[in-house]
Amino acid sequence: MRRELTSKLGTVSLAALLLAVPQLAAAQEADLTPLNADIGFIFTTFMFLVSGFLVFFMAAGFAMLEAGLVRGKNVAMQLTKNMALFSLASLFFYILGYNLMYPGDGWTIQNVLGAFSVTALEPVGLEGVEADLTYASVGSDFFFQLMFCAATASIVSGALAERIKLWPFLAFVIVLVAVIYPIQASWKWGGGFLDAMGFQDFAGSTVVHSVGGWAALTGAIILGPRLGKYKDGKVNPMPGSNLALATLGTFILWLGWFGFNGGSQLYMDTSGNVADISRIFSNTNTAAAAGAVAALILTQLLYKKPDLTMILNGALAGLVSITAEPLTPSLVSATLIGAVGGVIVVFAVPLLDRLKIDDVVGAIPVHLFAGIWGTLAVCFTNSAASFSVQLTSIVIVGAFVTVASAVVWLLLKAMFGLRVSEEAEITGLDRSELGMEAYPEFSGS
Repeated sequence: MRRELTSKLGTVSLAALLLAVPQLAAAQEADLTPLNADIGFIFTTFMFLVSGFLVFFMAAGFAMLEAGLVRGKNVAMQLTKNMALFSLASLFFYILGYNLMYPGDGWTIQNVLGAFSVTALEPVGLEGVEADLTYASVGSDFFFQLMFCAATASIVSGALAERIKLWPFLAFVIVLVAVIYPIQASWKWGGGFLDAMGFQDFAGSTVVHSVGGWAALTGAIILGPRLGKYKDGKVNPMPGSNLALATLGTFILWLGWFGFNGGSQLYMDTSGNVADISRIFSNTNTAAAAGAVAALILTQLLYKKPDLTMILNGALAGLVSITAEPLTPSLVSATLIGAVGGVIVVFAVPLLDRLKIDDVVGAIPVHLFAGIWGTLAVCFTNSAASFSVQLTSIVIVGAFVTVASAVVWLLLKAMFGLRVSEEAEITGLDRSELGMEAYPEFSGS
């Protein structure tokens, strides 16, 4: 009885469905009309959000990398700095930085200085918005670009570890994320004068990484090296506390870089753009691998043993190197570009030591030196790039960031002091500055 009833109901339902097909098709076509009109807006917005999630995870990568490469007595301080700098960037980039970076038609000085205004998002549900929705939501673009800004500050954090005071460092971070980074980024990504010159920097080898590197280099010179790092003409190694954490941090950064470079395609509205994103992913991964392998082989040849910290930074240098142009290279070209980045790190780290510039985590070789290389390497694969324009842009950005950073560092030094006391540095910043330790069970106190 139940089987017969079910059979009859199924027959009726099928008949009703067949009769309803024309009406359903017509309704579906009507419902899809606005969807088709906004499909590019929807997919590009979605791409920015997902890419932003990936780049956000790079904040954890920087934190773990730095926590692993500083000594145990300074780990809690390094984690505190990373939490604070990301949070400050999130606030001050919307208060001032975003519109300085993307002024649209509201330049204060045309193509040089953006707009001084607070970021505003679209209304809830886009109610009342009559603009052509052909790009992406302001919220998604702001979120994505914020992650790049915060990454710039993270670069500075690692280089100046173990001897800088917390609050002066955070004051510098505020100026960096609210003013210095957005102004120079507007010159390229905001449609400023470097963009008009034809400067090519797809995802920021110069705009992000070299900027962090210049700010870190300036700060390291003004701050001076850690106590005992350079003594009697010798370089005294100060090994990090946890290479497992440093390795984890590197893999997290590697993962996040897919969003960093892939999202910088800026559009996900055509099959061509989607194919290009997949190409960017492949080139990004290849360059990182080549940088790591180059550092592995070179340290074996130079020191008779592989150096894990160099291998980690080699991978990161490969990533920085490909960031200026991850789309146009072939896999072979991406391999060569990344490998050169790994070689640069192996030679640049001891070069800084000879100059008595103390960079705790190797941020300056990775982000500044490899960033310069990556920006120049664009000329090998992108016919739109000019070597003279690339070099000129590197010099302009470097000069601006160095001078601006030096002014801020020197003002902070005069007003508050930058370095902790010798006693605090010897004790460790965890106990002296925070009153807590990352590994209290191993402190012996």
